[in-house]
Amino acid sequence: MVKTKITVNSNGSLKVDGSFEIVDKDGNVYDLAGREIVSICRCGLSKNKPFCDGSHRGHFEHDAVAFSLPPKK
Repeated sequence: MVKTKITVNSNGSLKVDGSFEIVDKDGNVYDLAGREIVSICRCGLSKNKPFCDGSHRGHFEHDAVAFSLPPKK
């Protein structure tokens, strides 16, 4: 099985790559038309939510640098 990889892009989307499905709040599956890579909107400006359409350009700043979360409680 292919491992799913999520990349947090600086100033942009979440890139999802691998074997996955995306469902809505009711559990309905989005038809990804065979795509194995999609970009998910983080800025809230996309007209194609939950997918990125590039609307963030010039309107969203986040320097994606990995860090450790605190221990689980």
